[in-house]
Amino acid sequence: MEETPAFQKMAKIDLINSLEKISAEIPNRILKLEGLILKENQKEQLEIIIFRGYSSSTTHPIEIDSEKKVISINYIITNFKLYKAPLKATEENFIRENQNSFFFLNQKNWI
Repeated sequence: MEETPAFQKMAKIDLINSLEKISAEIPNRILKLEGLILKENQKEQLEIIIFRGYSSSTTHPIEIDSEKKVISINYIITNFKLYKAPLKATEENFIRENQNSFFFLNQKNWI
């Protein structure tokens, strides 16, 4: 049996929307997604923060309509970083990081 590549599996699910749903259930966590916007002949840095079920991008405009995908252009996420909320300058808030796009789809990995 042939294994389906991860990028094809991701096409079947809305990764960001799925992470938002988990985030809504764990309000004391912040997930930072790092990746690239893929344009014709160039790549641009992409950063998305997911907190309390909502996404915000520090690098590109995103869709706020829950019926639409957060990002409608081609992109890849290359890294995920989980932090404890609220962020404080005097405290270390970093929990873990992973490059596997499925890792944080498991709610247990947010703890």
